[in-house]
Amino acid sequence: MKKRFAAMAMASAMVLSLTPVTGMTTMAADPLQVVIWDSNQQAGIQEICDLFEEETGIPAKVEVKSWDSYWQLLEASASGGDMPDVFWMHSNNSQMYMKNDMLLKLDDYIEASDVIDIENYMPEVTELYTWDGSYYAIPKDYDTIALWYNKTMFDEAGLAYPDNTWTWDDLYEAAVALTDKDKGQYGFALNPSNNQDTYYNTVYSMGGYIVSEDHKSSGYDDPNTIKAMEYYGKLLTDACPNPTTMSETGTDVLMSSGTVAMIMQGSWMIAGFLQNEYMCENCDVAILPYDAETGVRTSICNGLGWAASAMTDRPDDCWKLLEWFGSKEMQIKQAELGVTMSAYNDTSDTWVNCTDVFNLQPYLEIAGESQDEGVTNELVLRPYTYNTTIWETAATNAFVEAWADPSKMAEVSTNYAAQMNQYIAQENN
Repeated sequence: MKKRFAAMAMASAMVLSLTPVTGMTTMAADPLQVVIWDSNQQAGIQEICDLFEEETGIPAKVEVKSWDSYWQLLEASASGGDMPDVFWMHSNNSQMYMKNDMLLKLDDYIEASDVIDIENYMPEVTELYTWDGSYYAIPKDYDTIALWYNKTMFDEAGLAYPDNTWTWDDLYEAAVALTDKDKGQYGFALNPSNNQDTYYNTVYSMGGYIVSEDHKSSGYDDPNTIKAMEYYGKLLTDACPNPTTMSETGTDVLMSSGTVAMIMQGSWMIAGFLQNEYMCENCDVAILPYDAETGVRTSICNGLGWAASAMTDRPDDCWKLLEWFGSKEMQIKQAELGVTMSAYNDTSDTWVNCTDVFNLQPYLEIAGESQDEGVTNELVLRPYTYNTTIWETAATNAFVEAWADPSKMAEVSTNYAAQMNQYIAQENN
């Protein structure tokens, strides 16, 4: 599915406009349980929660789980009737959670709110958390993808830094030139699991797709998708560490340890990279390459939503916290802290300016009109279906074979398309 897509005001002034609710607020209650999966964002979100407690008297404690344990927790607690109070929702799972009434329906709260106007958020993100005309989460953020590169390695090789003239061919040639296997230095790195932050972008840039626009069929057997996957097969063969090394060590770790010269990463990684001395001293950011044939530069775009459990015994308190997170003031605060870009319209400049260590402009630039003749910038909403996790996990497992033997990339892509179509068909039964 393709879609083209200021300082903090006084918190006390905003709180005065928080929606009055009919239920009683338990001022001395236990903290609201807020669960997320990204430790890089924990400190900033806890700071926002602490401001909430100062103004409302309602404490909120942020807990971090790993990605896998996060969804295991939600699934188990949903079955047992003991979900966390407030948590993130992701496009991979939102359809299933909304359809099965596991999330607090927010329509009445939003209608009564003087703080939340759903028109103020990116419609692409709002769409992810809307089911049958009702809203089940407040948009938290949106993300884009950019190219990270090691300036020191480029300087030592006498290569110009990546810029907006780069095509995918330029990236490949630079990656090969920067690879010295005897020194243990490589030009690029990726895993089969690096979909949104790596190969999805190239697939759409080259005219392929992962899921059809009606969310009913796979695009892995599309000739342009296969072309993009074979492009990564060349990179794997000529410019990447061996698959075992990449599977055991994340691409961000390979980059921050000086092993690889380039990776693609999402805007959600900034807070962590700012805490890494090696990244701060040696690395910077460029806009993604475009495809020379299509003239399209694509970034996969996703956005999280703040949701609450439909089973919580404190729905009004949960709503107050969702309203706080979604307010313009706290969305700007999130951006100022470098947590991530805000889903609130026209506030992302604050995030771009949260640091002068890295040039974050490429993350925002790709979301706007291209200034380069003959090149189109395009945001593509992260591919999803009713239960994305099932077929995405299966894809990661299926492509391990092609990572080990890149000559099989086209075969694996074609075969996996049939498997993915079976998963999607089961969703619709």
